[in-house]
Amino acid sequence: MVTNSLTTQNTIRRLTSAVTHVNTLAKDPVFWALILLSGLIGILDRNQLMPSWVFTLESLWQMLPFFALAIGVAAYAKASSADSLIAGVFLGNPVRATVLAAFVGALSPFCSCGVIPLIAAMLGAGVPLAPVMAFWIASPIMDPEMFILTAAGIGLNFTIAKTIAAVAMGLFSGFAVLVLQKQGFLAKPLRSHVSSGCGSSCGTGNQASEGTADINWRFWQDRDRMKIFTDEAISIGVFLGKWLTLAFFLESLMLAYVSTDWIVSYVGADNPFAIPIAALVGAPSYLNGYAAIPLVSGLLEMGMTPGAAMAFITAGAVSSIPAAIAVFALVKKPVFALYLSLGLVGAMLSAWAFQWLSGYI
Repeated sequence: MVTNSLTTQNTIRRLTSAVTHVNTLAKDPVFWALILLSGLIGILDRNQLMPSWVFTLESLWQMLPFFALAIGVAAYAKASSADSLIAGVFLGNPVRATVLAAFVGALSPFCSCGVIPLIAAMLGAGVPLAPVMAFWIASPIMDPEMFILTAAGIGLNFTIAKTIAAVAMGLFSGFAVLVLQKQGFLAKPLRSHVSSGCGSSCGTGNQASEGTADINWRFWQDRDRMKIFTDEAISIGVFLGKWLTLAFFLESLMLAYVSTDWIVSYVGADNPFAIPIAALVGAPSYLNGYAAIPLVSGLLEMGMTPGAAMAFITAGAVSSIPAAIAVFALVKKPVFALYLSLGLVGAMLSAWAFQWLSGYI
């Protein structure tokens, strides 16, 4: 009798979980984007629909080993609580904290939107804006999963340069804030309605002041941590999988319909404004750091210069439209304007440096 009851409970739990996943999928904009794009291509150019999906599935298969490695790294950091080490870099001397924040930001597992709750909690707890801005700018540009996937999708040299750019942009932004604050600007960055009620309601708790969580590098010995690992792996797998599917599908359409001559004329080596154009286009139109990898790879093959690719991928990582909207709701207008400016200027400077070092100038 007890066994039957447990079986029934497990069945109900699985059914409830399945219904939840179906409801989540039905509300997912990426899922609907794929459906709508497929339908549109099926109507306008039926002969392209099957090649696009074949290209997408083949590209996903080629990325699968790197995909699995990226998921494992991220899930391990979460289950072991290694990600809680991030909070410690923001304490102490502002100059030292800014330098550390830029380096740790480039290694942290946060995207441009995912970093917002952490930023809100730290600013609400009184952490200085300079190290927060350094972390804020550097974090979405690179993380362990993105390093692996970018190296696989674009190349190791480009990935290393992007990592260096993340650190450099973080340092540039953090020290720019320090200089401005010494002149009396940016004293209270948060909007009043945010600063009055941030704390744990921002989604991260008071991480900056509480220090690090209890870290267990051998998390598999703890049943609760194993559950965290499994849940995180599934969550990240779904997240990366849907964005990469959309990205590869878009890349197939780009290769099919976008003229190589058009790419070369606007962001090729012969255009002296290729890098500013790429940064200005990339900042608002960037979908997701993982989605950008195959898109940039395709653009490079079509004639985009490495510097323009770097400008596109770094500017977009910092200030994509979803992230910009979240930031606008969080901080005062001068801080928001500074955030956008530092992202754009830092991306262009990093791109010009990369272009020069690559021998294209």
